[in-house]
Amino acid sequence: MAINNDRLLPNTGAALPDYQAVGPERQDQAAWKKSMGIDPESQIRLAKLAHMRYQHPDLDAITTFLQHFGMEIAKRTENDIWYRGYGPDQYVYYARQGPKRFLGAAYVVESRQDLERGAALPSAGKIEPMEDAPGGGFILTVTDPEGFPMCLIHGQQPREHGPYPPRLLYNYEVEKPRARHFTRFTPGPAAVHKLGHYGLCVRDFTSQLNFYTKHFNIVPSDFLYLDNNNNNDDGPKTTVAVFAHLDRGTDLVDHHTFFMSTNPTSHVHHCSFEVHDYDTQQLGHQWLAQQNYTPVWGVGRHILGSQIFDYWWDVSGNMIEHYADGDLVNNQTPIGYGLAGDESLAVWGPDVPKSFLD
Repeated sequence: MAINNDRLLPNTGAALPDYQAVGPERQDQAAWKKSMGIDPESQIRLAKLAHMRYQHPDLDAITTFLQHFGMEIAKRTENDIWYRGYGPDQYVYYARQGPKRFLGAAYVVESRQDLERGAALPSAGKIEPMEDAPGGGFILTVTDPEGFPMCLIHGQQPREHGPYPPRLLYNYEVEKPRARHFTRFTPGPAAVHKLGHYGLCVRDFTSQLNFYTKHFNIVPSDFLYLDNNNNNDDGPKTTVAVFAHLDRGTDLVDHHTFFMSTNPTSHVHHCSFEVHDYDTQQLGHQWLAQQNYTPVWGVGRHILGSQIFDYWWDVSGNMIEHYADGDLVNNQTPIGYGLAGDESLAVWGPDVPKSFLD
């Protein structure tokens, strides 16, 4: 895809301002909202993405995998387990005993009023107390047009975050801050900090996009399209994917909290968890390989979002990702438009496997 990196030398990188990095095809967020007829005052306000929810046939097996992946058990009952990272969330992953099933991603809403607004949606269930979950609170499940659950939570008590890993010093050609200090590592899982994003594959891209961006403060960061007219700028283009973030005004947020792409079948694509840094991620990747788990793709670096990534299959057949060093955006970041294709997914790393695109 076209990236405005004319100032970069070959085989180098730089942190370009968002309005430069996005490239020539761009749109102001406010203009996009207006073109879509979005009324921010009527939206359900999401504060952050909190945790993923899945059903697994073997809780012991998924627990072993998630511990190797970098999570710890926060609480366990006979049929439910909550797993935490070292960040401030009470838990980042919830697993329930039962046949394999996606139970949705859980967002914290700003207020009880937002929770009640969600309950007024035609596809909403009932607001229920999370009596057994760490931190308590209330949860509401809403279903999107293709049947994917989306959970809204409010009233959960906060938790003190765990210790943060040390920031490593790096020696460069001229700057050598790590004088007489030798870098050493202890192998092990890549400890998870927080849930970063998740992705869906959908059949009706337009109706799904309308649902998430009109009812909630979810805004595109980047669109990917198919060029149906041989690069004629005036020709028809079919949008096939979106990377979207939470609109928190001028506050900085992750480049994408939500990813969606077109597919002949509707299914959850993956969920992704932040880790400390590149070395942590590489060690975690090596650790999972040594435990004989099945990799999907990575290690590599994405273009959109810039994250360093590695994807794995869990023991139930769900795709799950570590990431580090992701981009941050706010309401001043322009929406980017780029051509879809393997070359739009990574700037370096292994070739994209077919299983990742299915």
